[in-house]
Amino acid sequence: MDVLPPQMSAKDEGCFAYFTMKNRIPQILTKVINALNQHKNEFFEKHGEAGTEAENKAVSLISKIRNELQADEPLLPLTDNWVDTDIWNKYLEYQHSLLNENNKKISWFHSPWLYVECYMYRRVHEALMLSSPISDFDVFKESKDQNFLESQEAIMSLCNYLEELNRRIKNLDEHQLKDEFFKLLQISLWGNKCDLSLSGGQSSSQMSSPLTALEDLKPFILVNNMDNLWSVLINRKKMSQEKFPSIRVDFVLDNAGFELVTDLVMADFLLTSKLATEIHFHGKSIPWYVSDTNKNDINWVLEELKAANTKCMFECGVNWELYFKKHTWIYQDHMFWTLPHEYCTMAQVAPDLYAELQKSNLILFKGDLNYRKLVADRKWEFTVPFHQALNGFHPAPLCSIRTVKAEVQVGLAPGQGEQVTVSDPNWMTTGKYGIFQFDGSV
Repeated sequence: MDVLPPQMSAKDEGCFAYFTMKNRIPQILTKVINALNQHKNEFFEKHGEAGTEAENKAVSLISKIRNELQADEPLLPLTDNWVDTDIWNKYLEYQHSLLNENNKKISWFHSPWLYVECYMYRRVHEALMLSSPISDFDVFKESKDQNFLESQEAIMSLCNYLEELNRRIKNLDEHQLKDEFFKLLQISLWGNKCDLSLSGGQSSSQMSSPLTALEDLKPFILVNNMDNLWSVLINRKKMSQEKFPSIRVDFVLDNAGFELVTDLVMADFLLTSKLATEIHFHGKSIPWYVSDTNKNDINWVLEELKAANTKCMFECGVNWELYFKKHTWIYQDHMFWTLPHEYCTMAQVAPDLYAELQKSNLILFKGDLNYRKLVADRKWEFTVPFHQALNGFHPAPLCSIRTVKAEVQVGLAPGQGEQVTVSDPNWMTTGKYGIFQFDGSV
């Protein structure tokens, strides 16, 4: 590959990165401070004066981050002792070396947006780590839980649909099975609109049944490689009866709440249809990007479903918990997912994770942050092939399933991006458009 295009940054006023750093991120930090204040009494009841002091310290540290950001101050090394602290600080030195060549400063608005945004969430984690004994408090938990609770009607309709589908799945021919596969993929795609970091932490719940709107939403799918996903799995299924004992699908998760349920529904269907025999879910090891999924979020959703007074939700909770216990579903997290590195560096930075992904038959990367890391958040032309933008990241057949919420998109047909821009100038930042973008052999 020739010279790579530059990464996006907030230094250009008017771009979405600038809007994010100027408006959305300070809003999110204010919500973090509010979440800590709201739990002040709980911290005192649990830990006494030490809890009160820890809350005050955490609030002070978060306020400091917000002030540094708004003043566009230089980025500082991390001072906690988390497993990734040294990697982060070395990355800061690396960014210094890159920008010093051009006499630029490493600051909130002048560094690559992908790096700075990840750095902000890591600094929030640092603030908690330095505020023992409340270090394990998830400052984003309540907004994630609220997203799930406000989406009850949609979740119930989805669980009910899955229950009906599982009942008749053995009687479906291949064409009908493919139709159901496509339908659940689309639900998983549009579930990705429920992103709390995009809304500054405001509610983004799914209030109505997602099943009824699928036909109307089809024109908004700009890249549709669902056929490739079907081919990968159905071909493997046919061969598995002769050669292969297992078919593995990996979900690199995005949002908790409603979107997580859509992913679990999809995973359930893959098992019952025998399009997969094992599912691996990759989540975050720390609270991240407001609504990103971690292990506690999955456990909480399973408990909520089991406690539901609706039979179909209860049965989903029980069945899904059993899948995890039997290791048919496997949850994994790795610190790489909360590093600032683009995925083309994974083989060097996290060779163990890259080797793990190489065992997969299909990797589904959910959401916008995964897409930005897949294509390194660069100012690519719309028509640059996805394979090229991945820059050597090819562990296994993979697909980005993403509603578009950042100003980066590749693999479009000639003129397609420009045409959408004419009809909808803000199309890249609203989550109104979606993609199923595949790379790999079928």
